[in-house]
Amino acid sequence: MNHRRTASRLVSRAATAAALATALGLGATAAATAAAPAVPPPAATAPATGSDHDGGWHQDGLTLSAADNKKVDAFVSRARRAERAISPQVRTAAVISHAALIGFDQRLKSPDSLKRKVATKLRENPGQTADQALGTVNDAVRFTLQWPAGKYSQGVTTASGLLAVWGNDSTRWSNTWTRPGYKGINAAWRAPRSGQLFEVQFHTPESKRAQLETHKLYEEQRLPGTSPMGVPPARTKLRAWGRVRELQAQQDAIFAAVPVPPGAEQLTAPARRLPAPDPARRLPAPASAPGSVS
Repeated sequence: MNHRRTASRLVSRAATAAALATALGLGATAAATAAAPAVPPPAATAPATGSDHDGGWHQDGLTLSAADNKKVDAFVSRARRAERAISPQVRTAAVISHAALIGFDQRLKSPDSLKRKVATKLRENPGQTADQALGTVNDAVRFTLQWPAGKYSQGVTTASGLLAVWGNDSTRWSNTWTRPGYKGINAAWRAPRSGQLFEVQFHTPESKRAQLETHKLYEEQRLPGTSPMGVPPARTKLRAWGRVRELQAQQDAIFAAVPVPPGAEQLTAPARRLPAPDPARRLPAPASAPGSVS
């Protein structure tokens, strides 16, 4: 599927969509957000439940120093500011592509969830800094678009094409419809002005239902005390390692029952948007006037 050509066809819709994005502003349209009322995000200054008196953070055996905790808090504040410009575009793409915008009130990852993610990365990668870990986080701002199976492929093409036309750079595109396990498309984008990474998941009702059903299994699987898949466990961890395999098998079985929408396996990321060329660079050098001294 030629996403570059599709995105070009969508340019004619861009003016209408931009106006619609402005109109959406703070309120959701019924078509895009019927299942997701717009709820203001929590205050940026709300303390995390795992905050320590010394400024650090801890939860479920994971910890962050005071300095690293402060970096995550700053990252959260930046993401919340950037979300104000990203959300209208995603909501507009939902309207144009006839998608249901699922869980819009959960579009901002909670501070504790981000801290847990960073702390896990630091624990699994000794020597990595908090800044490096934060640089890989693409779901501090996240959205889910959903279509019925019969409209899924066209919906994904339209929505992703619009996001690209509006200057969002596709940085990651994970299409797992033909793989064992998780079903859907998880795409990461970089907003043009803020540079904020954000995630858009493309689902059908069946794949989203499976994701919700397997969430608790996934959460247990990634607990710090559980051995990662593929790593030979010590004898004392054999039980935990076996539990990981059991949890993965349960998730795989749930996702295996999800129907694959027609054409979903062929969906690819829209073409990377290139900067517009400088018109001045295409003009010939001015000729010297008669009698002038060069």
